[in-house]
Amino acid sequence: MVYSKWLFILLQIVKMKKACLFFAPFIFFMSAMGQTNQKDSTPATPPDTVSIGLYITSIHNIDFKQKEYDINFWLWLRYKNRAFNFDQNLEIPQAKSFTTSYSTTDSSGEQVYMLMKIQATMKDSWRISNFPFDRQKMRLSFENSQFDSKSLVFKPDTLGNHFDPRFTINGWVIDSCILGVSTKAYETAFGDATIPKPHMEYSAFRVRMDLNRNASGLFWKMFLGMYIAFLIAYVCFYIHADGIDSRFGLSVGSLFAVIGNKYIIDSSLPESTTFTLVDTLHGITLFFIFAVITATAWSLKLVKQNKIKQARRFDMLAAQIFLFLYVSLNIFFIWQAHKSG
Repeated sequence: MVYSKWLFILLQIVKMKKACLFFAPFIFFMSAMGQTNQKDSTPATPPDTVSIGLYITSIHNIDFKQKEYDINFWLWLRYKNRAFNFDQNLEIPQAKSFTTSYSTTDSSGEQVYMLMKIQATMKDSWRISNFPFDRQKMRLSFENSQFDSKSLVFKPDTLGNHFDPRFTINGWVIDSCILGVSTKAYETAFGDATIPKPHMEYSAFRVRMDLNRNASGLFWKMFLGMYIAFLIAYVCFYIHADGIDSRFGLSVGSLFAVIGNKYIIDSSLPESTTFTLVDTLHGITLFFIFAVITATAWSLKLVKQNKIKQARRFDMLAAQIFLFLYVSLNIFFIWQAHKSG
């Protein structure tokens, strides 16, 4: 009787061990899921917000050839985290150089208030395909070099004006000044071995100014020589066919004058791989001057054959056709450039 009782107890223990072994993986899996959910439910610390704004006081020394300009502006920031230290950590990525002529910090309250006066020399890209009827965008960007977007995000202060309406940029009209915030990605860890993936993101405060050029005066200043050179070549049609030396001399001289005018204009523009309005207008002018030289050669052939009247008639017909086509093409391409900017 006692033996049977102990045997029953032993069998129950064996059954319990088998049940434990069977359910052990399931119990382990549920325990791990519970720990994961507990970790996921832990709220992440949100980044600190930095309120930032600026007021542009002047833009000057615009160097179209070197793609740079000088700008003066006031910059202010409000934030709670005193470790941000924008006096040392402020970064302007597009700046060739910048200096802070004035800086003040008020940290007496809960927030830090910083005001700076900055002079910067900026590098930017210019669109010259429609020069001088071009519209340009000047861009500024501000970051904190020590704190990424997980620790710091900018919030633009959009109240009031962002530039002094009394200051003018010679030859330009300011259409708009837009403030915004974005995230700048860097595909590098900056040498930090603790970061597993070479990717970092920083909050960026961006400013964009849209400028429109007053082009009428500049256009005639730059292209007047080219048009006079074409008119000199065009006058050759009204010189008698007997004066063949004068006609060839004027045409060839006009050809070199246009080439020289293009080199002068190109010397003030940045390098470009695209065909610009400057290239188009000079190319058209060179083509028509070459056409005048070709027409003069044909007139000379007719004169050599004693067909003086036919040569004269050909000159008058070619003069009207060339002038109409030249003026029409110039108006069309200038209108296209003015329209697209």
